[in-house]
Amino acid sequence: MPTIRVFDPAMCCSSGVCGPSIDPELARFAADVAWLQQQGVAVERFNLAQQPGAFAATPPVQAALARGTDVLPLILVDDRIAVEGAYPSRETLAALAGVVVHKPHATPKAGGCCGAKTGCC
Repeated sequence: MPTIRVFDPAMCCSSGVCGPSIDPELARFAADVAWLQQQGVAVERFNLAQQPGAFAATPPVQAALARGTDVLPLILVDDRIAVEGAYPSRETLAALAGVVVHKPHATPKAGGCCGAKTGCC
């Protein structure tokens, strides 16, 4: 499995899920990262305010930051930039890591279009 590395913009804490007003996008992404880790994927996060050395030591991040901090967050998969400037969805994270997201199957309603002959469900 690949290693996912997240390079976050400067935030007050490692995940950005802190303080009196939590950004719902950061909370969603933190939950998605935790889910990905539960699937066995190695995920590392780096915060520009707390770990600037990690940014300086990673050539693709250095190159991207030469264009400005609007490129953050950066999501790297095995040292290649996969997502730039936004936090991806759980489905995108899973795809980047090669993890299959299992969605529950729809249950046909009584009297719906699905019949034994059509199998349209």
